[in-house]
Amino acid sequence: MKNKRKRKWKIVGFSVLGIFIIGMAVFGYEYYQLQPKNHFKTVPVVSSGTSNSATPVATTEIKEPVFNLLLLGSDQRKDEKIGHSDSMILVHVDLKQQKFEAVSIPRDTRVHLDGYGYTKLTSVQYIMQSEKGAQAGVEAAVSAVSDLVGVPINYYVETNYWGFQALVDAVGGIDMNVPYDVKLTHPWYSENKNKVITAGSHFLDGKMVAEVVHERYSLADGEYSRQRMQEEALKGLAKKALSPSSIGNLPSLVKSVPDFVIATNMSTSDMLSLGLAAKNFNPDTQLEYHQIEGEGKRMYDDILKANNYQLVIDPEKIEELTSKYF
Repeated sequence: MKNKRKRKWKIVGFSVLGIFIIGMAVFGYEYYQLQPKNHFKTVPVVSSGTSNSATPVATTEIKEPVFNLLLLGSDQRKDEKIGHSDSMILVHVDLKQQKFEAVSIPRDTRVHLDGYGYTKLTSVQYIMQSEKGAQAGVEAAVSAVSDLVGVPINYYVETNYWGFQALVDAVGGIDMNVPYDVKLTHPWYSENKNKVITAGSHFLDGKMVAEVVHERYSLADGEYSRQRMQEEALKGLAKKALSPSSIGNLPSLVKSVPDFVIATNMSTSDMLSLGLAAKNFNPDTQLEYHQIEGEGKRMYDDILKANNYQLVIDPEKIEELTSKYF
């Protein structure tokens, strides 16, 4: 009887050990697959050179984990289904060298939308969303940015005010360097009207970070000053999310992406692989930030059928920037 019990427990023990070994093997394989050099072998190409409609997404093979990612911030409100591309940051991601080149794309840049005429870049998404739906809108915005800067865009991630606020709160708030005094002239929350955030380092929750990066009217350089604040907010967010104390929570953070993101073509494994690659990321040394200067003019908008403020950018300046950093 004792021998039978011993055999029984041996069988159970070997079964548990077998399951553990198989589980570890599966985990090891998944971890291997998530390594950037193994994961990012084929990437999508969202833009195919036309910005008037959603285009079939192609894929391309890459020898090294190097690709372009567009971050979009929409002004879409909770009770609305459409919005404008209020902020756009194109990031050239080089996971082999652990370098990131980021360039802010001015929202008021003058662009040509096939079938419609000249308008502001910020309006492209709104127009196409109104006529062809949310997916067509975001892909048209991505394509318009690709056409403007002359480089393919592989991935995009879009959030809005509420999503960005929730993301900052999900990591417990961030330390943010505010480069200059900011007076909230157009806040999302009425109680923050005319509140001033002084220049310097502040610990801010999601609500206040989203307020600060939205403000531009009270700033000396308007949109360009706001772009600088957005850069500082992203640095603070990256430092907090990828800090040693937070990196273990990355999988759960990625799983909660639907709470923060309106639209993206990145899969969960794409995000985990990117997070794994950037776990020791230091934005102060590994991120270079650039702006595209232009000339502000009052010009005719073919969509609005009226003159408005638009930013005209010299194509040679864009080419110079992208050829050097992208």
